[in-house]
Amino acid sequence: MTKAPESVALDQLDKEQMKTFSDFLMSYNKLSEMCFTDCVRDFTSRDVQEKEEKCSLNCMEKYLKMNQRISQRFQEFQMITNENAMAMAKKTGQL
Repeated sequence: MTKAPESVALDQLDKEQMKTFSDFLMSYNKLSEMCFTDCVRDFTSRDVQEKEEKCSLNCMEKYLKMNQRISQRFQEFQMITNENAMAMAKKTGQL
């Protein structure tokens, strides 16, 4: 028995959402582990030291800014690539 097109589309959407959420969790876990490893040094107390808290906040902020900048540069690169492809298609008469 075949599925209705709507059902197939919903299944595909669910898979994409699960992949996006999985990617988010992987990134979050990587960030958490990296900042924890870099910033937490004292395990003799249950309290988070002010120095550790500042370090982890700075770590997170740097990581997020870096990630945002990479995404921005990737978008710029994609726009240039698309513009070049369009120009080439016009030049060769394929458009």
